[in-house]
Amino acid sequence: MTEIPASAMLAASEVRTVYSRLRRRLREVANLGDLTPSQTSVLSRLAKDGPATASVLATLERIRPQSMAATLAAIAERGLIERTPDPTDGRRQQISLTAEGRAMVEGSRREREEWLAGELARDFSEAERQTIIEAMALLDRLAGQ
Repeated sequence: MTEIPASAMLAASEVRTVYSRLRRRLREVANLGDLTPSQTSVLSRLAKDGPATASVLATLERIRPQSMAATLAAIAERGLIERTPDPTDGRRQQISLTAEGRAMVEGSRREREEWLAGELARDFSEAERQTIIEAMALLDRLAGQ
């Protein structure tokens, strides 16, 4: 087996640690009430990708269909999603955001981005912000594998 360089191990540890802290901080800034991370992930996916069936959402979120059903039920109780018949297969339903769901996702995203942009503008130089942009391209490449 190939030896993993110490720099790769250190980078992995740092990315994981910083990602976890930043994710927690962004959740604090977002006005999401008591939605769980899995519920917010589904809402974000629907906002980004549009309507989907429960089975497609379960596959994309890498969870069991039963878990997705529970997640969708909790979101539906809040009036954030709606179900309509699938135009290609009447036995299935398409899940989409309601106007309230879309407003909540967009408002939360805007709050988080404004907080983050303000922090970056206040505490980081232009050169540091450019370094962050470059690092994000590398992390995006990692996430895409």
